[in-house]
Amino acid sequence: MGWAASFNRPSPCRSPLATHSYTIAAMDCPSEEAVIRRRVGALPGVMSLSFDLLNQRLTVDHTLPSDEAIVAALTDVGMPPSGDAPRPRSDAAAWAAGAGCATDGTDDETPAAQPTAARVIASRGVLVRLGGAGALAFGAEAVVWAGGRENSALVIAMALASIALAGLPTLRKGLTALRTLTLNINLLMSTAVIGAAAIGQWPEAAVVVFLFAVAELIEAHSLERARNAVRSLMTLSPDTASVRQEDGAWREVEAARVATGAVVRVRPGERVPLDGVVTAGASSVDQAPITGESAAIAKGVRDAVFAGSINGEGLLEFRTTGGRDDTTLARIVRSVQEAQAQRAPAQRFVDRFARVYTPAVFALAALVATVPPFLFHQPFLAWFSKALVLLVIACPCALVISIPVTVVSGLASAARRGILVKGGVHLEQGRKLAVVALDKTGTITEGRPRLVEVVPLVGTRDEVLRLAASLDAGSDHPVARAVTAAWEGALEPVEAFAAIAGRGVRGRIGGEAYALGNHRFTEEAGACGTRVEAALEAQEAQGRTAVVLMRGREALAVLAVADAPRETSVAALRELHALGVRTVMLSGDNQATATAIARAVGIDDARGELLPEDKLAAIEALLAAHGSVGMVGDGVNDAPALARATVGFAMGAAGTDTAIETADVAFMRDDLRALPEFIRLSRRTSAILTQNIVIAVGSKAVFFVLALVGAATMWMAVLADVGATLVVVANGLRLMTAAAPAHGGTREAP
Repeated sequence: MGWAASFNRPSPCRSPLATHSYTIAAMDCPSEEAVIRRRVGALPGVMSLSFDLLNQRLTVDHTLPSDEAIVAALTDVGMPPSGDAPRPRSDAAAWAAGAGCATDGTDDETPAAQPTAARVIASRGVLVRLGGAGALAFGAEAVVWAGGRENSALVIAMALASIALAGLPTLRKGLTALRTLTLNINLLMSTAVIGAAAIGQWPEAAVVVFLFAVAELIEAHSLERARNAVRSLMTLSPDTASVRQEDGAWREVEAARVATGAVVRVRPGERVPLDGVVTAGASSVDQAPITGESAAIAKGVRDAVFAGSINGEGLLEFRTTGGRDDTTLARIVRSVQEAQAQRAPAQRFVDRFARVYTPAVFALAALVATVPPFLFHQPFLAWFSKALVLLVIACPCALVISIPVTVVSGLASAARRGILVKGGVHLEQGRKLAVVALDKTGTITEGRPRLVEVVPLVGTRDEVLRLAASLDAGSDHPVARAVTAAWEGALEPVEAFAAIAGRGVRGRIGGEAYALGNHRFTEEAGACGTRVEAALEAQEAQGRTAVVLMRGREALAVLAVADAPRETSVAALRELHALGVRTVMLSGDNQATATAIARAVGIDDARGELLPEDKLAAIEALLAAHGSVGMVGDGVNDAPALARATVGFAMGAAGTDTAIETADVAFMRDDLRALPEFIRLSRRTSAILTQNIVIAVGSKAVFFVLALVGAATMWMAVLADVGATLVVVANGLRLMTAAAPAHGGTREAP
């Protein structure tokens, strides 16, 4: 806090900072973004603007007393927000609206109630108008081809009618761009159309307007497919739940109104409406939408179930553990929604490119229209016509829209496979990982260690185990849970209990000081004699984790815990090596155990006896040596290392708030094979991004040359731009249909 908190505190003379989020149906392209930036960004009190073009969301940070001026400014530029009550960005309704849910700020509007852009644009009236505009435009061309004059009354009338039917929205946007001094595609198209009409090319002007309107319709439909990739996640959770009432009867209740702790019933074949813990019944549950697991998981009493998963053959009753906005599915959708708004490196590059590219082409068109006629006495109309073609070619939409479509397709594809990526930047960085560091317990191993041996040094087995279990009862470490679970008798009361990170626990039992910890802790306590060392070495040589029970400086027993490697870890590490990624184990366990586990699963380098700060130092050393490093851990104990790594991965994050919030990427299932799967997806995403940039820029370059030599017309340029846009959008959407990995560990969610 300190100075930063006081510096950011609003002045008593100024309104506090407020954040409002709007859905703007007319905002699909960077052209609209530029207009809004100039108009809304210039308002006194507006601090920052954030755009999510794919979901047509605008977020405004401001110090205005109300948002009336913002709404008025948006309406003035022809892009009024949908709804009357924008919600703060942190509200569930706000992020849900971006995924196609309520957009008027109310809590009871369902996703189906909000008409999508595709449904609005593709309404019958729009299609009829476009059909008429096309018939008139090509009819005018046909008249000219048949021998008529381009400036005859019939041709002009047909062209004007076509422009009125299909081009008025573009011309209005062009006028708005001119008023706000924003150079965008609508202004370029309007200039080109008016210029074509001015030199008598009426059929050309009409065809250009018609093709551009069709292009916008097709582009809106393609973008809607990308939006549906995320919106479909929202529909996985049912709107109602069968809830047990106080009198024992069951009643259908809106899922959003079900209280935490309520008992809900799920019949065979139904989707689970909320997160909870099973209280009665047994069944198999398909939780692929959450974890990406290919096989149904057996569920019984005390097992967790997740909203959006599908119940199998049995009847289940479960007690809810949170509301609809608190489910794992809701957190996944919220995280993906927020990730879409982040600018990936490729997106930032394209944004910078577009800011320079469009004005440069406009300037070039002006030079083409003026220099040859006035300096070299070339025909004015011929060069003016070439300049108009250049204006049409200048549209950067194919380039700009391809990046968010590709990135969001990758994010949604990953989410459907149980891989939650926190932003396009992490999806792109995954391909660069040269080294991956992995925690041992719960990542490479099962994370469910069992006490396999007790070596008493003083007293009997039961005596030392009772003391050890009593001490460990206050710790949630996996080794501590294993020791406690092995004792079935009564526990001793422990006073002054303390857990020492990376070492063990201590406390007072019956007035005496006891401690239980690892090899390092034992040495620091001065209890590590020859007999203790021998017992520790014998256990560690077998790949076991050994801890020592101490009373003061006297060692009472050595307890050995074994945690078996996951069956999937060997396959995952083999896949990583095949991808050219080096693997390093960073473990708090002793070096001998770490080495034994690493040898069993095929890890390149094993480092044991590491405290959290040691893991952080190891990550920094790996970054210095290799440049790009991933870290896989549990999202809590490994937080410093996860945060420092190029990409931090949390294992088994389903139902865990902390893991989802901590890591850059969260694997919703306990399967390390998700890591090479993510790297492959990252590499494929990067390849498609590169392809799209080459296609978009290459098509522009070709038509620049054709325009300058007079071999391209305006409508050909529009068709080329439409074609490039469709190609890059379709190419980006290919990520949504990526095949499941060969090992069958995941599949697409229904």
